[in-house]
Amino acid sequence: MSGARPAEPLVRAIAFHLSQFHPIPENDRWWGTGFTEWTNVTRAAPNFIGHYQPHLPADLGFYDLRLPEIREQQASLARRYGLHGFCYYFYWFAGKRLLERPIEEMRETGRPNFPYCLCWANENWTRRWDGADREILIAQNPSRADDERLIRDLLPHLRDPRYIRVDGKPIFIVYRVGHLPDPRATVDIWREVCAREGVGDLHICAANTYDTGDPASHGLDAIVEFPPHGMRIPMINNQVEVTNPEFRGQIFDYRQFVVDALARPLPEYPVYSTVMPGWDNTARRPDQPLTFINSTPEMYELWLRETVARTVEREPPERRLVFINAWNEWAEAAHLEPDRRYGHQFLRATQRAITGAPVGGKPFARFSGRTAAKGFAAA
Repeated sequence: MSGARPAEPLVRAIAFHLSQFHPIPENDRWWGTGFTEWTNVTRAAPNFIGHYQPHLPADLGFYDLRLPEIREQQASLARRYGLHGFCYYFYWFAGKRLLERPIEEMRETGRPNFPYCLCWANENWTRRWDGADREILIAQNPSRADDERLIRDLLPHLRDPRYIRVDGKPIFIVYRVGHLPDPRATVDIWREVCAREGVGDLHICAANTYDTGDPASHGLDAIVEFPPHGMRIPMINNQVEVTNPEFRGQIFDYRQFVVDALARPLPEYPVYSTVMPGWDNTARRPDQPLTFINSTPEMYELWLRETVARTVEREPPERRLVFINAWNEWAEAAHLEPDRRYGHQFLRATQRAITGAPVGGKPFARFSGRTAAKGFAAA
């Protein structure tokens, strides 16, 4: 029926959210006055024929996250298309916070009234944007002495009624668990402090990035997938016509990545699945990017639909979480926020996928090799 309300989501879809869309003194010093993520985004250029760059925003424009009305608009747009919440990155370096203003103002004001959780981005900041140990701008230098300081800085968030919980426990994600000197000891301290402070137990996860495995080995509760980490598909550089003589990057087919991700069996330990609408960090690394082509709303929807269906099959309602990388990683071409090419297509695909809405009046066909082959043929 025309104008009918969309069905309720089958899972809690949580999108990673980047805060680097406002100037801070450190970025002014390291990258030039007024630097924000938009500085990289707007100077991106194509490297080969048909290369979609730059990615430029549509509805929200080149926003500044210091403005509360922008944060409200982001939440309103996400809520409209059925997303459950945002996972904000938490930048904490031995007590030093960066990019904290939007998140802290959100917490202090209670606005927007939209669920959220945090992911500690515990890796070095470097000039190469890849977390490697060269040209370090600010280092993590983790120590056991900081374990209690960190969790105490998190307590106001963990107590927030909007904070996302699993089985009643606040969920907290560690991006690089392997960077902790003794992960199990760190986690024990976090749990002890939270119990003592009346927060209760935590639901602690590790992002599946460079150095993760069975979460139980670190005293954690689950793993959160983090594509494109874990990639196993071949490059297709020889299938494009490169126009940048300095290009030394890697090009992959998003469609093949989706097929490989869905064909891979899940491990025995608890894992939350994550999908990405695309990936291309040309804006950050102009001559040496990691680029996926063929990342269409249709292929993204196939991946997310099947991920949702599998999550519903294997998980009890409280643990039906699916993550999306990301809401607004514009410099990595991984964004649900509307751009000038696709508008709301990725958001509409998200809504259909997480509610199980039919496509073109037909029920969703579950993923198979034949499904994938038909999708490739139609592209």
